[in-house]
Amino acid sequence: MRVLFVVSPSQAISPTLQRRLAWALRDAGHEVLVAGQPDILATARAAGLHTATVGEPFRMDEMLLGRLPAGQRLLQSWGRFPDLAQAADFARSWADHNRTVLPGYLDLARAYGPDLLVSDVLEYSALIVGGVLGVPVVQHRWGVDHMSEPTRVQARETHADLCAALGLPGLPDPETVLDPCPPTLQLPDVTPGTPIRHAHSHGNGNLPDWLRAEWAAAAADPAADRPRRVIVSLGRSTLALNGVPLFRSILRAFVDLPGVEAVVTVDREHRAELGEPPAGVRLADPVPLHMLFRTADAVVHHGGAGTTMSAGYAGLPQLVLPQFADTFASAGQLVRAGAGIALETAAEQDDPARISAALDELLAEPRYTKAAASLGREMADMPAPSRVVEGLDDGWSDTAG
Repeated sequence: MRVLFVVSPSQAISPTLQRRLAWALRDAGHEVLVAGQPDILATARAAGLHTATVGEPFRMDEMLLGRLPAGQRLLQSWGRFPDLAQAADFARSWADHNRTVLPGYLDLARAYGPDLLVSDVLEYSALIVGGVLGVPVVQHRWGVDHMSEPTRVQARETHADLCAALGLPGLPDPETVLDPCPPTLQLPDVTPGTPIRHAHSHGNGNLPDWLRAEWAAAAADPAADRPRRVIVSLGRSTLALNGVPLFRSILRAFVDLPGVEAVVTVDREHRAELGEPPAGVRLADPVPLHMLFRTADAVVHHGGAGTTMSAGYAGLPQLVLPQFADTFASAGQLVRAGAGIALETAAEQDDPARISAALDELLAEPRYTKAAASLGREMADMPAPSRVVEGLDDGWSDTAG
């Protein structure tokens, strides 16, 4: 069976989708091709997947930065998203974008002849291509999902003319929605999907020498006293989107946390702007986070789906500093599950003392560690991608003939 992935041009979404499902399909003997704009194809190739370029670079970070007032970051300018008006605006913008890329996706799909299409839940081009070709579409959520259902309601209206021009009565629905988010963490009013176990999706990387030495020391003396460790990772875009002051506040918070050390993942291009870190704070090149999690006691992050899910799978308590969109939903659900603390306002996030107090509580109160460990066990019990592919394969084979 030939499977075509049609992926939104976002570095935040595409790795999650590609690594979770694409290799399970390949391992089951299916042919996989990832189609997308140039922004995300390097990620697909790094995952060992075959790719096809459609359209021009999307440059999402540049677009978002251009819409921010000078000196403000996303939280200060946009805040929570989406309400109904914002969902409609998003759907209109996405429809305008799809008018430019949809012809390329259709041409590629007609040439490739897929038996199945796979997309994330905000990539409406895949639904239209599937409808035109009569091919089923499987959508993959990325985590706590408060965006896809309200935006799809609006997308039906904004994509109506595109669908009509191609002979479709409306925006088709997906055949299946896969959901890696455990029920404890997912929003209660979201339509249940087919469960699929989370897989870490933080790219490739080399094991740092300092971490390798720590692993060796821990193996040699498991009972040795070691400081508590917090991993700080605010995703690919936070620094690029005026996030340097936020990072500085986080780093200063560790001054008031004796016996706690921090490992902060930061691209080298931002090191000079951040300045010298306080004692007990290590600035590290971005590395696949699961390499760091095995030595960690807690995680600080922005609420991105990949980090939320990976820290949850690792059973680690989380301090979330959400910036916009689904990051607030991730933060809120972690708080409700008892596995984390959220600081949701710019005033809180810019106050090192408030961050320090939140981390002190997160590390000192056993209830957070207990709830986080329970969440990790729940996620580990979800069906592996290989099992999901086996369970759905009969239905796909019927379509494929």
